Amino acid sequence: MKKVKLRKVGNSYGLTLPKELLEKYNIKEGEELYVVESSYGFTLTPYDPDFEEWASPFDKTNKKYKNALKELSK
Repeated sequence: MKKVKLRKVGNSYGLTLPKELLEKYNIKEGEELYVVESSYGFTLTPYDPDFEEWASPFDKTNKKYKNALKELSK
């Protein structure tokens, strides 16, 4: 677990993320991060949860029809 600090930036607040996390998740300045709320609080993630929702069924279909899709791509 990493600790971050909340800081006042103008009329807003910002988080300072450790360099190790930025490198580990390949996050660059200006990139958007997503805040996913839950009953336990929130999670800050570089991954779009809506995309994940879409990708999961696609992966199942892709696995099921792997050979057919391979033939179609030729």
